[in-house]
Amino acid sequence: MFNQVLTLAQEAAAIGIEGAGLGIGMGLIIIGAAMGIGRIGSSAVESIARQPESSGQIGTNMLIAAALVEGVTVIALVLALVLAFV
Repeated sequence: MFNQVLTLAQEAAAIGIEGAGLGIGMGLIIIGAAMGIGRIGSSAVESIARQPESSGQIGTNMLIAAALVEGVTVIALVLALVLAFV
């Protein structure tokens, strides 16, 4: 009886630690994406301020780069969730 209770307690502790790790990892993914997109946006605005005639090309490139960052972020979040439930 005592061994069964001890085993259940160990399994519950392991799940809690994995859940905390998953939460921290997903938080880091979101923070990294936010920093990347923020840097892309600030660089684009700075570039447009320097050369206003190139604003169309700069804006397009900014959107493409931000979409790529978002895509990688979504893939990382899905992978983290898949790994959590495997």
